[in-house]
Amino acid sequence: MSDPKKDGVLIEHQVEIRDDVADGTYANVANIVYSPVEFIFDFGRTVPGRPNIKVLSRIITTPVHAKQFLINLTQSLERFEQQFGEIRIPHSALPDGPPGFKQ
Repeated sequence: MSDPKKDGVLIEHQVEIRDDVADGTYANVANIVYSPVEFIFDFGRTVPGRPNIKVLSRIITTPVHAKQFLINLTQSLERFEQQFGEIRIPHSALPDGPPGFKQ
């Protein structure tokens, strides 16, 4: 996300999204790895009764963009909670625990 101003003029961007991307992909698992020059976000899905987690999407970005994403996500979550209430995370869904499926 570069500075949207060039020579003091605000540049507006139009977002284009292909139909196959617009449908979205449901993910209930995320994994993040990093090096000094990049962050890799893997999004996947797990379902009860299956031991594997299938990675469905991978985003590779710079540390600066990862931090900008964090700031944007934090602001969005704050606005969401102001509108809809606190998002409560069950203990079984904390990052160090297993997915919260029960049989």
